[in-house]
Amino acid sequence: MKKTLDKSIIIQEALKELPSPTRRLLMKRAVTLGGLSLLSGCAVTDEISAERMLKKISRLNDDFQAWLFDPNKLAPTYAESMITKPFPFNAYYGRDEIPEIDEEDYLLEVSGMVADKHSWTLAELRQLPQTSQVTRHICVEGWSAIGKWGGVTFATFLNRIGADLSAKYVGFKCEDDYYTSIDMPTALHSQTLLTLTYDGKTLPPEYGFPMKLRMPTKLGYKNPKHIVAIFVTNTYPGGYWEDKGYNWFGGS
Repeated sequence: MKKTLDKSIIIQEALKELPSPTRRLLMKRAVTLGGLSLLSGCAVTDEISAERMLKKISRLNDDFQAWLFDPNKLAPTYAESMITKPFPFNAYYGRDEIPEIDEEDYLLEVSGMVADKHSWTLAELRQLPQTSQVTRHICVEGWSAIGKWGGVTFATFLNRIGADLSAKYVGFKCEDDYYTSIDMPTALHSQTLLTLTYDGKTLPPEYGFPMKLRMPTKLGYKNPKHIVAIFVTNTYPGGYWEDKGYNWFGGS
C-alpha cells in the first residue's frame, strides 16, 4: 500500500532544515505567522510554548523517521583495513569517570514484557551465538569512525528471553546515569548487536564494558554503554539526551 504524508509532516520536514535559532524564533512568532500554532491548538507567544511546540515537532520527526525506516535494509559494512585507529572515546564525562564494573559480579537485569526475567551473567551471554560487524559509528556532533564490534544479535536475545515482539519500546539503563530507548523494529534489525567485544577482544571500559548496544542504523547517542538493565514496554521511556531535546528516533 502506498504511504501518504499529511500537512503536519510536510511542515515538520521544512522546519528541520532551519537552524535552531530560526526554528525557535519561528515558534515564538507562530501566531503572527498564522499557521504553525494550528499544530498544537494554542498560541505560541513565550519560551515555554515554543519549547512545547518544538517537542511536538520533534515527535512528528520521530514518526516520520519510523515511517521511513526499513527493517530489512542494512547499513554499510567495511573491510577491517578501514577500521579507525584508535577508535575515539566519546562520552559526556572524562576518561577518569568511566564506570568500573567487576566482571564476576555483573548481572544484566531483564524486566517488562518478557517471559524469562532471570538476570544474565557475562558467561551466559557469551554462550549465546556470536557474530561481528565492521560498521560506522556516526556522532551527532559531526564526526564518524569505523569499528569492529562482536556479540549477540539483539533479536536473538529478545527471542531467547521471550520478549513480546509486538511491544513498542525497549529501554536501557546503564551503570552511570545514562539511559535510552529504541523502537522494536530497530531492536529486531539484524545489525542491532549486544556488543561484548571490540576488534576481537573483550570490550574495553572506554567503549562500554561489559556490554553496549551497537546499532549502525542509529546515531551514536542511541548506542548506550555499560548496560546493566533492559526492559520491554509499551510506555514511552525517553532517554538521557532525548529528554533534553534530542530527537528520540535518532536514525543515522
